[in-house]
Amino acid sequence: MAIEVRIPTILRNLTDDAKVVEGSGATLEELFTDLDGRYPGIGERLVEDGKLRRFINVYLNDEDVRFVGGLKAELSDGDSVTVLPAVAGGSR
Repeated sequence: MAIEVRIPTILRNLTDDAKVVEGSGATLEELFTDLDGRYPGIGERLVEDGKLRRFINVYLNDEDVRFVGGLKAELSDGDSVTVLPAVAGGSR
């Protein structure tokens, strides 16, 4: 099962500067485990204490995974996962 994963610039040092990588897994959690096996360190940058890190947003086919099962979100062949660091800030 091939899942396309879009990697943000800040994590590309872990993927040899690849913007998009492929992974596999029946759930988002399995996908991240698969990616961490090939790109050591990426798992800990995405998941902490069994949950998505607070300032990491993950989208499954343009849906925020927090609303479709979180790490237990089910994946299908051909799905697209986008990882985005949260952007904070504002005007004074």
